[in-house]
Amino acid sequence: MDIHSKPIEQRIDWLFDLAGRHGESYRSPEAWLARERYLAEHPTAIAVLKCMDGRINIPVATNTPTGILMPFRNLGGMFDLGWPHLGEVLAHHVQRMVSDGRRVLFLITYHWSKGDPARGCAGFAYDTEAAIAHTKEIRSQVEHIFGSGHGTVYPLVCGFETDEDALVIQGVDGQILDLASLGAWDVATLEPRLAALLPDMPAQMRADLLPLLAGNLEHIAQVREQVRRSERTLDIEHREWMICLGRGFDFLHTPNLALIVGPYSPDLADPIRKAAGIIENNMSAGRIPADGFLLLASVPYDEIGVDRSRAELKSRFLSGFAADVIRADYPTLAERMAMRTAVLDWRSRNLELLTC
Repeated sequence: MDIHSKPIEQRIDWLFDLAGRHGESYRSPEAWLARERYLAEHPTAIAVLKCMDGRINIPVATNTPTGILMPFRNLGGMFDLGWPHLGEVLAHHVQRMVSDGRRVLFLITYHWSKGDPARGCAGFAYDTEAAIAHTKEIRSQVEHIFGSGHGTVYPLVCGFETDEDALVIQGVDGQILDLASLGAWDVATLEPRLAALLPDMPAQMRADLLPLLAGNLEHIAQVREQVRRSERTLDIEHREWMICLGRGFDFLHTPNLALIVGPYSPDLADPIRKAAGIIENNMSAGRIPADGFLLLASVPYDEIGVDRSRAELKSRFLSGFAADVIRADYPTLAERMAMRTAVLDWRSRNLELLTC
């Protein structure tokens, strides 16, 4: 079903039904056992720093089970580990993983379109070289905080080509591994290629990265088959109809639904404005109906009581803040804004709507 073309109320109902089904699936015994088995076989904790663009869906592009990859999103994949909140969140994540005896791999991503520069990253004004330079700055910041020996924390720069959802791994000395240049028959060669590309990466970490690369080869083949059948055109253009603010949106495993803004930048209004501009452009271009869009704020919590109550206040703040920005800068668009505020039980992935 092409949900993008449905009336806004039907889209919202569909969305929360999707969230509910995702939570039920995540909590099922089979899914829990699959995650436990996967993490036992691949213990490296993998976090992904990526753009808010709804096309950047790394779990889908790598055929990775839900709940394995930890996402961090912001406009253009722009991050600064000097930002107080972001630095604290990342440091806490690393400390928690290391205390469990796990290494941490950061996938620091940029994206572009090989078919049309205008389908690239709007956050960097479609300048891929500028995006690459920024990801390398983030890598240097990760090394500054966690060390450059890479024995425990490894920052890996990765490109993501959105026409085919293909990963490009940036290695040492400027070498790259472009998965779009390989085929399914090259799966057996991935391990030696990766060892040559990333000789300073711990062997266990390379072994845990390999399933993502193998999954990406499978996914690229599926995308090319969609293109052959003329089923891919709309998936590579912006068709987002919702702005998600906060964290806990891994149930959005369908491409091009949402622009996801993480609560990290001290200037939170900037990515919200840009996201609203993209929504308005999508309406003007007829890529989505002009009857409305959704602003959804969500904040995860780990424990009931104080932690959940704080998440509730934070989610309400984010929702009101974003709505005020959109009303001030896009008053016409704001008239078509539907708002929902929620908290997410991180352990169960249960999305809980808050009343006004």
